[in-house]
Amino acid sequence: MQQYETVIILTPLLSEEVAKETITKFSTFLTENGAEIIHEDNWGLRKLAYPIEKKSTGFFHLTEFKAPGDLISKLELQYKRDERIMRFLTIALDKHAIAYNEKKRSGAFNKKPKTEEAAK
Repeated sequence: MQQYETVIILTPLLSEEVAKETITKFSTFLTENGAEIIHEDNWGLRKLAYPIEKKSTGFFHLTEFKAPGDLISKLELQYKRDERIMRFLTIALDKHAIAYNEKKRSGAFNKKPKTEEAAK
């Protein structure tokens, strides 16, 4: 099974409950079709770089999962059919991206290096 990462942007007109319900719907779809969800990260409401469907903000959500390759086309078809999703992007991760994501989840990048001023 290949490891993938998908980011979806939900319309900002949704309430928090409906946004969570939509995300749960797609997580359930993945697990029911043989995928293993590794990590989910809800980025919340963010400003878009450019307007999409005349909207300047959107709810962002990232999901990292392992799945067979034929599941991706089914997942993206479900994304296209759902009117609550403005944009989505699914990428296959290579070994370097997988290692980077594992380090990021473990907090390796959050540690601040010691400086001479901090030591005094």
